[in-house]
Amino acid sequence: MPEQSGKLLKVTLVKSPIGYNSRQKETVKSLGLRRMSQSVLIGDAPQIRGMINRVSHLVTVEEVEDNEVA
Repeated sequence: MPEQSGKLLKVTLVKSPIGYNSRQKETVKSLGLRRMSQSVLIGDAPQIRGMINRVSHLVTVEEVEDNEVA
């Protein structure tokens, strides 16, 4: 997955996708989120930003520098 200038996005599931349509559930699953309060680090790419935008009401996003992760 291509990263731009070493930036990562920390995406956290803060609201359950239960009760939302299947496309939003699949988007959450595609981001690698399975449980409430679970966080994943994903490379910052336009495709990922679009996925996050689709489920922005279910997740929170923080920008993290690549050197902060280690």
